[in-house]
Amino acid sequence: MAVLDIDDEGFRQVYKDNDIVVLDFWAVWCGPCHQFAPTFEEVSELFPNIVFGKVETEAQQKLSAYFGIRSIPTIIIIREQLEVFRHSGGIGKDDFKAIVQQVKDANMDEVRKKIEEEEAKNSKA
Repeated sequence: MAVLDIDDEGFRQVYKDNDIVVLDFWAVWCGPCHQFAPTFEEVSELFPNIVFGKVETEAQQKLSAYFGIRSIPTIIIIREQLEVFRHSGGIGKDDFKAIVQQVKDANMDEVRKKIEEEEAKNSKA
């Protein structure tokens, strides 16, 4: 699957219709974003059943604000409508590939249980 350009209007459908969505928040003027772009493309080709999308932060300000993007590039991975990974800055190809594979292989029942435990712990603090 080719890398998609994600906009504010189309994001909800992509988010609802796909198990895993990998987002690259970037900007036209951002040098590190352009350096990371080939890595994002290469890794996307290794996972044809996962949606990889690019969000141009200046053009898609609502979506960028929704995710609280403060630095670019920022990579966010969503699995079953839960944000399970976030990283600002570039990532090497091997590390990025390993992260996507970990998300793909994750037991989401365990992930949800850990989130609930953290939320319960934080609410007591």
